[in-house]
Amino acid sequence: MSLKDKTIFITGASRGIGLAIAERCARDGANIVIAAKSDVAHPRLEGTIHTAAEAIEKAGGKALAVKCDIRDEANVEDAVAQAVEHFGGIDAVVNNASAIFPVGTKDVPMKRYDLMHGVNGRGTFLVTQKCLPHLEKAENPHILVLSPPLDMRPMWFGPHVAYTSAKYQMSLCVLGWGEEFKGKIAANAIWPRTAVATAAISNVLADDAAMKQCRKPEILADTAYRVLNKPAADFTGNFLIDDTFLYSEGVTDFEQYAVTPGTDLLPDFFVPGEEDAPTPPGVKLMDLSGLSH
Repeated sequence: MSLKDKTIFITGASRGIGLAIAERCARDGANIVIAAKSDVAHPRLEGTIHTAAEAIEKAGGKALAVKCDIRDEANVEDAVAQAVEHFGGIDAVVNNASAIFPVGTKDVPMKRYDLMHGVNGRGTFLVTQKCLPHLEKAENPHILVLSPPLDMRPMWFGPHVAYTSAKYQMSLCVLGWGEEFKGKIAANAIWPRTAVATAAISNVLADDAAMKQCRKPEILADTAYRVLNKPAADFTGNFLIDDTFLYSEGVTDFEQYAVTPGTDLLPDFFVPGEEDAPTPPGVKLMDLSGLSH
């Protein structure tokens, strides 16, 4: 497996999961386009497109930092044009950028609703649409989306219908693209079994103890890396849970991904039952059965 000289367009790659995926691909010598809004340092969030570019080049890749709001069509068109001019094409697009605000209906300001739906659903569709002409020319083209399986149980909608519906828009795109581009361009989704230690999740949890029961972003980076190396003509339309997929690929050491090895892990939203995504041996999750979702 190698992504050497492949050009990967990653949204939201200035920090967190997006940056971890970028660094993993960069270790092969990949070209990474960092499409994100963080051009200058934020007081509560580490990392910018420029610090990400430094990290990617240190890891062994080539980087192009592009300030981009994926809700803005002209912004996205310009970012894609810069990527193609700089690297000559696009081999894969990773739709990582996402907005989260998991609260009940009465507590969602419409500004937040619009942000989630604008970034998650519309942004994913827009970025992929603008990259599509270049993916069609690539040798092994991939569309990868950080979104969950389409689990329609009411338990995932009742507590935060605005967030759930916004996130599922991304998954609906994968469902459609897997069929639309079958045999030509791969379209897959990956999702974590557990909460992942990122700045965004830290703001949601607001609990240092809970953060210690998360996994590191590297588990999704390794998942994404393996998916992007699969043959696009055959491996498509999949909704993958990170550790189930990695276990099927021969990975058995999941303690390496734990923020605190040996600790029971905090389950994430939207993970299906054991029959659809069996937990690898030795992985222990916190029991949340006595809590409301």
